[in-house]
Amino acid sequence: MGVSEVDLFVIGAGSGGVRAARIAAGYGAKVAIAEEYRVGGTCVIRGCVPKKLLVYASRFSQDFEDAAGYGWTVPQTSFDWPTLIANKDREIDRLEGAYTRNLQKAGVVVHNGRAIIEDAHTVVMPGTGERFRAGHILIATGGAPFHGATIPGIEHAISSNEAFHLPQLPRRVLVQGGGYIAVEFACIFAGLGSEVTVVYRGENVLRGFDDSLRDHLRKEMESRGIRFECGRVVSRIEKGPTGYSVSLDDSEGRAIGVEVDTVMFAIGRRPNTAGLGLENVGVETTPIGAVVVDAFSRTSVPNIYAVGDVTNRVNLTPVAIREGHAFADSVFGGKPTQVDHADVATAVFSEPELGVVGLTEAQAIETLKIVQVYETSFRPMKATLSGRETRVLMKLVVDGTSKRVVGCHIAGPDAGELAQVLGIAVKMRATKADFDATMAVHPTMAEELVTMREVTRTHVRSAAAAAE
Repeated sequence: MGVSEVDLFVIGAGSGGVRAARIAAGYGAKVAIAEEYRVGGTCVIRGCVPKKLLVYASRFSQDFEDAAGYGWTVPQTSFDWPTLIANKDREIDRLEGAYTRNLQKAGVVVHNGRAIIEDAHTVVMPGTGERFRAGHILIATGGAPFHGATIPGIEHAISSNEAFHLPQLPRRVLVQGGGYIAVEFACIFAGLGSEVTVVYRGENVLRGFDDSLRDHLRKEMESRGIRFECGRVVSRIEKGPTGYSVSLDDSEGRAIGVEVDTVMFAIGRRPNTAGLGLENVGVETTPIGAVVVDAFSRTSVPNIYAVGDVTNRVNLTPVAIREGHAFADSVFGGKPTQVDHADVATAVFSEPELGVVGLTEAQAIETLKIVQVYETSFRPMKATLSGRETRVLMKLVVDGTSKRVVGCHIAGPDAGELAQVLGIAVKMRATKADFDATMAVHPTMAEELVTMREVTRTHVRSAAAAAE
């Protein structure tokens, strides 16, 4: 079999790789892309998109309960997991087809199978024996679930990948992890009727998020019946006749036991670089396997680039897309483009939903001389008639010197939608006066963002701390 010549070979047809391939092809490049699983990558196939569909499903249980306070009589409800999964799979199949067609329409040749880098300009596909000579190679293989240290019975644990394909909804679920995947799936399972236990080695979930938001979410999740075992880790999983016996150890080795039907590990993801052949060409990686890149996503090998989660910069789908586009603009469009990774808005689709952009209060204290915090918590209007005991949290973090709003943190309905809009204001360096000058939309939850006038607390860095 001969060698095919291409201008660009993309390894990985996820969000970043697909965008890079399409834009490069639009500039006239001859592009090939290889995907060993399914076109669309983690986000489309077994990440953001199917997860959001499950989130929608899980929220109906509350909607049915809340309806009574508004005069609706809702008959006895029931939920069928296989129906949800079948409908979800049908939508994912449609999206995969759309991604594939868009690549082909752009002139990109799609190859199904694993690709390995043989040398700086050669890619091979072991499954088919095909070989490619590429002017540039782009690594866009994303990340993969990481289960941590091997423990007895680890083979019984599932990851988020398998959670999307469970044959039935488990009655009792244990989720180990404290990141956004862990809390999102805990809320999904709980909303659909499962008994949920969250196990996390730290003191509180969502490390790296604002502390006010972390505390608020945990209390809200606990009020919905989710049990937390913080300061513990799963040390053993034993399969029994009707489920699993799980041992949870604290820092001193003292164990408690939990009986569940499903054990899900969501302790993190690692860059998916194993077996790519990076060592063949000397592409530099970090100890966890992340590809090291510069501001233009170029690796230590000049013609090899990497974008998305495989670089472990900001591991979010829109960031991967922006990085892929910037790569194509820089290399094939004659428009050198760097991606600004500051002030990236994001959401956690827990219950309640979280939306954030910018600095946390703790981060602001570490970097700014004066920090002013505006914070409010209130019962949303919908809950006044439904009778549901829930509260919204809103918080603005302000640079006390420039008066610029440097952080926004929200827990409540549609917080992700609000974070997208607030991201524009923070990116434009809006001040608290700009927020104050904006007329409120009444009655809305979001009007609190422009009506908070009283400073909740102020932090002033000492001269010694500022000099460090």
